[in-house]
Amino acid sequence: MGRQHTIDRTNRRHEVDDEVSRQADGFGHVPVMLERAVELLGPAVTAVSPDGTGAVMVDATLGLGGHSEHFLRTFPGLRLIGLDRDPDALATARRRLEPYRERTTFVRTRYDGIADALVEAGLEPVESVHAILFDLGVSSMQLDEADRGFAYSVDAPLDMRMDPTSGITAADVLNTYSHGDLARVLSTYGEERFAGRIASEIVRTREHTPFTTSAPLVELLYRAIPAATRRTGGHPAKRTFQALRVEVNSELESLRSAVPAGLDALAVGGRVVFMSYQSLEDRVVKQELAPRARSRSPEGLPVELPGTGPEFRILTRGAERASEQEIDENPRSAPVRLRAAERIARRAS
Repeated sequence: MGRQHTIDRTNRRHEVDDEVSRQADGFGHVPVMLERAVELLGPAVTAVSPDGTGAVMVDATLGLGGHSEHFLRTFPGLRLIGLDRDPDALATARRRLEPYRERTTFVRTRYDGIADALVEAGLEPVESVHAILFDLGVSSMQLDEADRGFAYSVDAPLDMRMDPTSGITAADVLNTYSHGDLARVLSTYGEERFAGRIASEIVRTREHTPFTTSAPLVELLYRAIPAATRRTGGHPAKRTFQALRVEVNSELESLRSAVPAGLDALAVGGRVVFMSYQSLEDRVVKQELAPRARSRSPEGLPVELPGTGPEFRILTRGAERASEQEIDENPRSAPVRLRAAERIARRAS
């Protein structure tokens, strides 16, 4: 039995490896921690039926559809609801998932719109979903398209909007925010030690030359950040670009609403996986999960009071990281922090 389990696990890993290679060839996109996502979410799908018939999965960050494609192929009865605010990402995902169109619903929304998306798909916004995946942060497509302005390695317009049709741009932030607001954004969302110094340089520079593209900003950051820090702290633009992206897209505010909405949507036995790429995201996920995984009975009682037990069971020990092998094959998986949970009880009314 043990040997057969090992063989089955090995075969599944080879299937996932083949799938990753195929997806990378076809779309230039390698889904992060794909095998682990299947291990964690798969039992919630197969608990409904062996092939997933009757099960509903929400990919709250559809992106290019790499994770969703594999789940739809693995579970031929699974229904998928894919959410993304980026119209270009949705268009690509539609093409990719065309073979599964009868089982797939696409909704253009931020991930904090999950409840409304479920209603639009004809489902209840609570306890109607069996698996949810949040693959947070900027997508591969957004990073690779230079004119979106997410990458600091090329000179590009300072846009950084995940939905390029609405909202303020990174240039708007740089050119209009006060010194105090700029410092707050850089310190809070980028955890930048030199936020005040950088904000001062930005204000001085924009008085004669407003910011429009990324290269002048990168040059400014090289000037503002001390040489000793530049030698040991990674690329000097990394934290500032992260902070601007988070501010432009209201990422943390959206996530604080999205996590409880996702947890509420899960049926008993349903599971959720969160993949975070920065400590701020992971902190929000942890803060939202922790209280729901604890008993609310007063300490010292000999028995747990009815309706006060934990709603969720945490499936991971802390935040899991990608393996060295995966990081070698897909460097974008290096910063990922994965957490997962299973609903074990209905929410007390």
